[in-house]
Amino acid sequence: MGQPATMAARAQRNDAPWLTLKMREAMEAWLFLSPTLAGFLIFFVAPLVAVLGYSLTEWNLLSQQATFVGLANYDDALMRNADFWHVARNSAVFALGLVPLNMALALLLALALSGRFRGVVVFRTIFFAPVVTSAAAWAIVWKFQLQGEAGFINQVLAGIGITGPNWLREPNWAMAAVIVTRVIKMVGLNMILYIAALQAIPRDYDAAARLEGASGLQIFRMITWPLLGPTTLVIMVITTIGSFKVFDHIYLMTGGGPENGTLVLAFYIYQQGFEFFNVGYASALAMIMFVIVMALTVVQLALRRKDT
Repeated sequence: MGQPATMAARAQRNDAPWLTLKMREAMEAWLFLSPTLAGFLIFFVAPLVAVLGYSLTEWNLLSQQATFVGLANYDDALMRNADFWHVARNSAVFALGLVPLNMALALLLALALSGRFRGVVVFRTIFFAPVVTSAAAWAIVWKFQLQGEAGFINQVLAGIGITGPNWLREPNWAMAAVIVTRVIKMVGLNMILYIAALQAIPRDYDAAARLEGASGLQIFRMITWPLLGPTTLVIMVITTIGSFKVFDHIYLMTGGGPENGTLVLAFYIYQQGFEFFNVGYASALAMIMFVIVMALTVVQLALRRKDT
């Protein structure tokens, strides 16, 4: 009797888990997160560290020689190179023009197309189609539309007695043209996000407000707009980041001209790295842009948290 009991007790001890429930749950969580974490480390953290290392060197792609220069590239960009501040100003103008216009138009379209009526899917598709259209094709088509007297836009204006400017050859008009065409291309994405948020708002709130005699404007200001706050924050962050990352639009429509009037930071980094082959300086500019975008994102999150 003693021997079978001893063997049963030993088997029970061997079958007992050597990990606690909390440790098992932690291991399972890390296993599920490991693919995403590996991708984050490989495709974000590693390149970021590499760019930081390049920014501390003077590396020319043609000579393939790299010399450690410390913070000299940052000092050159921020203290000595007037072109950087001109480019930073252009980037700020582009962002300040694109973000509010994109968000306002997206919200108006969402309010108009969030209901159910005949043809609503067609209208949503029309406004969303530019988002999935090739950026290169979109920019090239608009470049032809905005040419001088031969462009379609100016021909339409001439038909009603208005002489249009040479949109892409005058600095101020070129920046405005690039902003508007970019807004038209990307507004559909934010429109869809706003439509999803509007449809998630319970209809009971509107009904109760209308019973109390609230007008449509009051309902929007006191109920709808506050409830759209989280979606508005997401849209603002991703649109701001996208405005600083814009490259293809500038490259294909204006090439940074005229007179560097549309030369924004992303395109300037490309020029320094792949046209002038100053990889170290381009990397420093990239890190500066990363810090700017990160700071703007943190400020937006802080303002949203303060409002709530």
